[in-house]
Amino acid sequence: MPMKGVNTYGPKAILSGLICISLIFTACNSAYTSKKRGYFKIEFPDRKYDTFQQEGYPYSFEYPAYAQVVKDSTFFDSNPENPYWINIDFPQFGGRIFLSYKVIGGETSFKIKQPDGSYRDSSGINIFDKLVNDAFTLTNKNESIATSIRDSFMMTPNGVSGIFFRVGGNAATARQFYLTDTTRHFFRGALYFDVTPNADSLRPVLDFLQQDIDHLINTFRWTDQPQMKMQPSN
Repeated sequence: MPMKGVNTYGPKAILSGLICISLIFTACNSAYTSKKRGYFKIEFPDRKYDTFQQEGYPYSFEYPAYAQVVKDSTFFDSNPENPYWINIDFPQFGGRIFLSYKVIGGETSFKIKQPDGSYRDSSGINIFDKLVNDAFTLTNKNESIATSIRDSFMMTPNGVSGIFFRVGGNAATARQFYLTDTTRHFFRGALYFDVTPNADSLRPVLDFLQQDIDHLINTFRWTDQPQMKMQPSN
C-alpha cells in the first residue's frame, strides 16, 4: 500500500520522462544549420527597344523601352562639359547607365580640388591616350573590393571599336565600357546601382541588363560618319 503523501510513478511514466530528457539533451547538442538567404522575386519586363537619335548629337543607339533617357545635370555641382552627356535610368531596378562624350583633340573642363576642400576650374586638351588611360583608371578604382577585373576588345556590327570591362565582386559599377573612332569621338558608359553593392542579390538584374548594354553597344553608331556594316567572314 503506497505511503500517504508520497507520489509514485509507474514504469511507463518513468520511461516517458527519460525519453523527454534524452530529446532535450540531443536538441541542445545538435549542429546548427543556417538557412539559405532568400531574395525577392523580380518581374522582368518584355524586351523592346526605342532609338535614341536626336538632332545635333554625334551618336545614336537603341535603348530599352522600359528605361528613361535623361540629360546629365550633376557634374561637380555644375553642368557637364558638353550637352551630349546623358543617363539611361532604370527606375524599377534602381540602376543607371552614365554616358559621357568627349571630342578627341577638343578642350575639356574639369575641377581641381584645393587644400581647403573647394574646387578650382581648369581646362585641358582631350588627348586620345589620356582618355583611354582615364577609362582604365576609373575602372581600377574598384580594385580594392573587386574579385576580378577583365577587359576585352570589341568591334560592333557598325564598325565601332572599344573596350568592355567586367568587374567582379561587390563593386559599385560592375559594367563599364568605352567606344571610339580613335580620331574624333570618345564615348564612355558605366552602370551603377543606387543600392549597397551586393553581387549575389544584384546578379539577376545585372544579367538582365547585360543584354540591354550589349544591344546598346551593337546598335551604336556615330551620326557624322557613314554607317559601316561588318561583312561576315567566309
